[in-house]
Amino acid sequence: MNETSPRTQVPAPPADLAPQPLDHATALPARFYADPAYGAVDRALIFDRGWQLIAHVCQLRNAGDHAIGNFAGLPVIAVRGADTVIRVFHNVCRHRAGPLAQCDGLGAKALRCRYHGWTYTLDGTLRSAPEMGDAPDFNVSDVKLPQLAVRVWQGLVFACVDPERAPDFDAFVEGIDARIGEDRGLEQYGHHHRVAYEVGCNWKVYIDNYLEGYHVPHVHPGLNKLLDYRSYVTQTARWYSFQWSPLESGDELYGNGDALYYWMWPNTMLNIVPGRLQTNRVVPLGIDRCRVEFDFYYAMDDSPAGQARRAADLSFSDEVQVEDLTICEDVQRGLSSGSYVAGRLNPLRENAVHHFHELLRATYRDGA
Repeated sequence: MNETSPRTQVPAPPADLAPQPLDHATALPARFYADPAYGAVDRALIFDRGWQLIAHVCQLRNAGDHAIGNFAGLPVIAVRGADTVIRVFHNVCRHRAGPLAQCDGLGAKALRCRYHGWTYTLDGTLRSAPEMGDAPDFNVSDVKLPQLAVRVWQGLVFACVDPERAPDFDAFVEGIDARIGEDRGLEQYGHHHRVAYEVGCNWKVYIDNYLEGYHVPHVHPGLNKLLDYRSYVTQTARWYSFQWSPLESGDELYGNGDALYYWMWPNTMLNIVPGRLQTNRVVPLGIDRCRVEFDFYYAMDDSPAGQARRAADLSFSDEVQVEDLTICEDVQRGLSSGSYVAGRLNPLRENAVHHFHELLRATYRDGA
């Protein structure tokens, strides 16, 4: 058990955790989304043992550039060191738990706690502690920020609290590089922009919704016009799934090509269309609330047409997200109502939902 993980007990009978074949699978019972005990369970068994996205390298180009994140309740900060290495630390001062940074930033010379001014070097070692010079047996260099394991892949910075219990990172991303192809490598993007939404649903409700195109004709009329639902394909791998569809839009938005939607265990999404990478992180805020952080990265085009496409993309994305968060909040109310009994999944359209649920069941079984 690592120092951030509370002790947990999975509050589910064994029958709810048994594996289910896709052709006869049901969705997860409501308790997985509505029982407050799952807040601590999910952090300890899923998030602390998973690779979570924190930033893109375009946000961390130079020494002192930093980006903050929330790993299911653990504040973290990614920073480029003077030695060019990207490290991820707990964003929690070792003095009295103040924050080292409260927002992303550029070119910091050091990490200074906003509470009492304790200051750390960019490699996480305490450099100074105001008025502690006469404290007996206190040596500033003995104090260091806890570090997470870090991997940079396709320009994306992932970190893990407990890497010994996490998937092997190479296995975690196996096969994605070949599918994306060299012509749209994700490290090439820039023009970072973030939009975040607080949603009144459990984090798993939002991911369930993301993992299927079954709802697109019913919830997303604008998006449905761009995608070819009849050709919509969903496939699963060990630690991720992806959805693919031909895409037809005007040149003022994406043009023609295809849309790739990757979900990566447990809470990262990569939405790839011509000229744009959008990443989503789903951050639990409580049993019935989460925050979804959308980071947009674009091909480096500063022309008026490029700026107009970015503005159109942000507007269209907001339209789609409002549709999603509205239905997710409706679903959470249904799950919390006491009415819901787990229903059958559609084997054709909800195979990635089944894949996610099987990963959850396996994780909870191991935890139990």
